[in-house]
Amino acid sequence: MIGNIFKGIKAYAGTFKLISKLGLWRFFGIPMLISFLVASTIIISAYAFSDNFAFYISKLWVWEWGSETFFLISEILSGILILVLGFILYKHIVMALSAPFMSPVSEKIEAHLLGVERHQHRNTSFSEQLWRGIRINVRNLLMELLLTIPILLIGFIPIIGIISTVLLFLVQAYYAGFGNMDYTLERHIKYGESIKFVKQHRGLAIGNGIVFMLFLLIPVIGIIFVLPLSVTAASTETVALLKAQNRLKSDDL
Repeated sequence: MIGNIFKGIKAYAGTFKLISKLGLWRFFGIPMLISFLVASTIIISAYAFSDNFAFYISKLWVWEWGSETFFLISEILSGILILVLGFILYKHIVMALSAPFMSPVSEKIEAHLLGVERHQHRNTSFSEQLWRGIRINVRNLLMELLLTIPILLIGFIPIIGIISTVLLFLVQAYYAGFGNMDYTLERHIKYGESIKFVKQHRGLAIGNGIVFMLFLLIPVIGIIFVLPLSVTAASTETVALLKAQNRLKSDDL
């Protein structure tokens, strides 16, 4: 799996060049806007509601001395908690809403990689693509939250707790990569098969997602460019896997 993680990371090399070569930047306008608006909403919410949560948390401190300090700490922790939960939601909201725009991009990349001039392998409408994106990302969000809760609890255990941060990062990376890979998979295999496919190649999903998550740490620019680059990287590797497994239909080759 380690090899596939590095493979997923290396797939980002040349993504800018490929996007420019195929003239794909025009397809990313709306997804970039969606990404920026969702991220901005999360950041503003953290700033606006942190003091509200802190007010209720501070009620736990029944003494007068240190009450202001406890409120300040509560406010900071509330803001961090909102940001963490917000960015768990962020990638799933953005990926779900961007599905109808990212799937055609993935298709054009696939046509280029396969050397096909006319490549129309889509029988789904805009609304069907959106529904697939919502379905996949709601499922992934629930699974991610299910895994996140016990990992957070591990964080309270001395010494061992330090690994919780790494585990949380890898879980988020996996589901980010999952969403990016599904833009290609939705053309070729059904919902249930897609879940099995990504599980079999989880290293690739994690590698793709690691760079995705690191991009989010870059102010503004990272949020804008994360989707175009991660989808392009995931598409190239997913097409290669499908081709190697003979899971592409004969008219694609």
